[in-house]
Amino acid sequence: MPLFVLPFPAFDPVLISVGPFAIRWYALAYILGILLGWMYARAIIRNERYWGGRAPMTLLDFDDFILWVTLGIILGGRLGYVLFYNPAHFATHPLEVLQVWNGGMSFHGGFTGCVVAVILFARHRGIPILSLGDVTCAVGPIGLLLGRIANFINGELWGRVTDAPWAMVFPGGGPIPRHPSQLYEAALEGVVLLGVLALLMRGGALKRPGFILGAFAICYAIARSICELFREPDAQLGFIWGNLTMGMVLSVPLMLAGIGFIAYAMRHPPLRKM
Repeated sequence: MPLFVLPFPAFDPVLISVGPFAIRWYALAYILGILLGWMYARAIIRNERYWGGRAPMTLLDFDDFILWVTLGIILGGRLGYVLFYNPAHFATHPLEVLQVWNGGMSFHGGFTGCVVAVILFARHRGIPILSLGDVTCAVGPIGLLLGRIANFINGELWGRVTDAPWAMVFPGGGPIPRHPSQLYEAALEGVVLLGVLALLMRGGALKRPGFILGAFAICYAIARSICELFREPDAQLGFIWGNLTMGMVLSVPLMLAGIGFIAYAMRHPPLRKM
């Protein structure tokens, strides 16, 4: 037991409540993540230096894409949680699948939903699939950052037991101090990943379609696997194989896909000279 334990702030998971209607921090994180990502994506598309000329899509294209990707994130994230993390529970309580406001979203499911949205919209609009995927992934860490902060505010997805001086006692995690792993994930999956992708774009990565997409997948898989070393596994799953958690297992195919995208991007000539 550490000599000093940081108190967990007593956040109310509900930001605003008016009668039967309530806005939760988690919902606000999704809304702000999408809005800020949208604004950042527009800035990326307008920056001709990133592309070596005009971007292969217009601002109107991405404006219209927002609804598609929002549905992909929500439907994919929820379906992924149901299938990967608690299928037995939802098999006996099928109506709870629709109760998104009670929590339960999977990044890997949300990422898959984004991929489907990108493919369908790009084909519908006649724009390059990989370039649209690159822009979407470049802004994705904004949503990840806000989502992890919302996890912390809700006092959920806490870390493993530790005697670190910054350990916290979470309301639902028992009396034992734990890692504030939500903040670790916010830093690595959000701030660091956003910075890495921004540097790659400044170096001309958008001129090779699929490169940012691949870099996002690889870097996220690494960041998530590191954070899983500090995060308490989901109670209904525990460890999958040995010390591997579901988050680590799902990150393996994601990393392999990322390597494949980068290999594809490097084998093909850039959109314009670097």
